[in-house]
Amino acid sequence: MTSLSWTEELTLHQPQIDQTHQEFIALLDELSQTLKNAPDDCNSALPVYRRFLAHTEDHFAMEEGFMAATGFAPDNCHSKQHAMVLDVMRQVMAHTLAEQDLEPMRNLLPELANWLPAHVDMMDAALVFHMKQVGFDPATGRMAQPPEPAAAAISSCGSKSCA
Repeated sequence: MTSLSWTEELTLHQPQIDQTHQEFIALLDELSQTLKNAPDDCNSALPVYRRFLAHTEDHFAMEEGFMAATGFAPDNCHSKQHAMVLDVMRQVMAHTLAEQDLEPMRNLLPELANWLPAHVDMMDAALVFHMKQVGFDPATGRMAQPPEPAAAAISSCGSKSCA
């Protein structure tokens, strides 16, 4: 169902983010296998999907914590993309629970498999680059070169706008 696997192209050389992306891919694959082996069994798919959704919430919260700590505005493009993905994932959960229908979940998997590499390449790579530029240590929360207090918060995606 999904055709995403961890490759060197997805590596950002930021251990926490790389590990989280590897886990995301593993959970996506686990869900894909569950749906393949039990295509109509909500009782098999829902626990895996719940773990995947919880992981994704934690994954995005971690990245957004890094953004907040390094001077990104709360409404930046990267966070908006996270919010959209989580909104869709939550809608799929609600639909599955209400209708006992796995079709939206099956449709979501290839979309996420296509989305993640582009997101890593654009959004996450820009975040990691910024973290390196300011000398941010995620383990301690310290920055070697913190932004000036009067500096404008970063709201873009690494370019001049979100457009």
